[in-house]
Amino acid sequence: MKKRNLQRIFAAFMATAMAVTAAGCAKKEEPKSTDNNDTAKATEAPKATEAPKATEAPKGDETTPEPTQEAAPVVDVPEGMFYCVQNEDGIWVDQYGETIDLGGMNIIVRDWWSTGRKTENLTAYDEAQYAYWDEIQDLYNFTIDSQTIGDWGTVPQDFVDYATLPDDGNNYVFTLRADAAVTSAMNNGLMWDLTQLMALDFSQEKFQLNKLHEQYAKKGASYCMFAGPSEPRTGVYFNIQVLKDAGIDPNEIYDLQASGQWTWDKFDEYMGKVQRDLDSDGVDDVFGLTINEGVMTDQAIFSNGGSYIGKDANGYYYNLESPQTQEALNWCVDMYNKYDQHDPEGAQWDYYKEEFLSGVVGFMVEQEYAAMGDGNFLAPMAGNIGFVMFPKGPSYDNYINVWDNNPVAIPANYDSFKAGQLAFAWNLYTDPVPGFEDYNARIVDASLNGKFDDRAKNETIPMMVSAEHGTVAYHGLIPDLNLGPDLTWSVVANADISALTEAIRDTWKAYVDAANK
Repeated sequence: MKKRNLQRIFAAFMATAMAVTAAGCAKKEEPKSTDNNDTAKATEAPKATEAPKATEAPKGDETTPEPTQEAAPVVDVPEGMFYCVQNEDGIWVDQYGETIDLGGMNIIVRDWWSTGRKTENLTAYDEAQYAYWDEIQDLYNFTIDSQTIGDWGTVPQDFVDYATLPDDGNNYVFTLRADAAVTSAMNNGLMWDLTQLMALDFSQEKFQLNKLHEQYAKKGASYCMFAGPSEPRTGVYFNIQVLKDAGIDPNEIYDLQASGQWTWDKFDEYMGKVQRDLDSDGVDDVFGLTINEGVMTDQAIFSNGGSYIGKDANGYYYNLESPQTQEALNWCVDMYNKYDQHDPEGAQWDYYKEEFLSGVVGFMVEQEYAAMGDGNFLAPMAGNIGFVMFPKGPSYDNYINVWDNNPVAIPANYDSFKAGQLAFAWNLYTDPVPGFEDYNARIVDASLNGKFDDRAKNETIPMMVSAEHGTVAYHGLIPDLNLGPDLTWSVVANADISALTEAIRDTWKAYVDAANK
């Protein structure tokens, strides 16, 4: 939608309403006709009334008749469809040229974290956001809010249970998470194909910044959506002081990233420089790497152009044995052998956090949120950590980040008109705020709330959320495929990738076949 002051636009629209040539969306009863056999014919929208011809003045009469204003054209809309289009002033109108009116509809965007309360200590952006929401709700006569209904563990099944029953009169837009139950809902007709709803245009930047509609698409249909920039996700942290003690200028890492030369080989080289035996007793005292192996393994595969499961026009396909994927898995084992065999006996799975905080490790592969806010575990290291994107593999010429956002869906037990109304309202609700069209909350939050150094704030985070450095994964959408227990928890030092692959091959292929059916 054109981002202007909507109240000013509305006043301008009312002054020129009779000149509107665009058409749009109030639900009105259309006349039906039947033939002599009482068989219903297709509903036809009423035609615009032809303007009467001016009466010819008698000869000799110099009076000029006043011109008659023509009625705005009416668009012929299929019965039950919610139709909406913007007129030349950016106002959304229906097929009669009238401003969309949702009739006071109360819409709830369900999630598992929202409080329904306004943010305290409002920033200029917050104030503009709330003002924009007030304007669209007043102009189009609806209310919308995000509310916690359910929890993280139950939301996928909550959606399936809800969409299986008849419409209960609520107006819900569901926020979900990647889960096999979501794939089941897609396959069993429980979600609206969002490409059929007129208000949504997935070519818009707010959708291209996350590509989630592609992740949840099958055979030309898209069943879920997300608006706005993606969460930054996985990168490489480094301890600035540990690097300096090893004779490394931390800026070198950033310079390599900026020049496109931050690669697996360079990462290996720097970890080798950091890992040292300080007291010459034959045992390393400073280590190159500490990690949750599953996080690094996933990222390494995509950084080399691989994946566990791919998708094409025919559906999902097994991709574990692609050359790019196998190369990444074997490289990970090599890195774990060299730099990640120093956990004490019986250490907990998350010991890597404590080890990095202790200052004896140069690098850690982890997600961006680890340094966000005072409550995350890297907060005590504020000012002493750097952060770059995961390095490029030899089979891929781009830094890549695997995006994983929360899918938003509309249940298919709602009729097409109601689904269209919900899509219309949600689309406005998630549009960029007027005056802040280039505002990126992910970048701002990382700058204000993250414990990063300046180059991470100004270089790495903006790269991680840019469309050119993002991709989506499909393995989370395959029912019964449990990536950790099936594979990645076993990709550790000294792992046999060939044996692990052989053990899971037939099972995963069967899962993929089932998902495609």
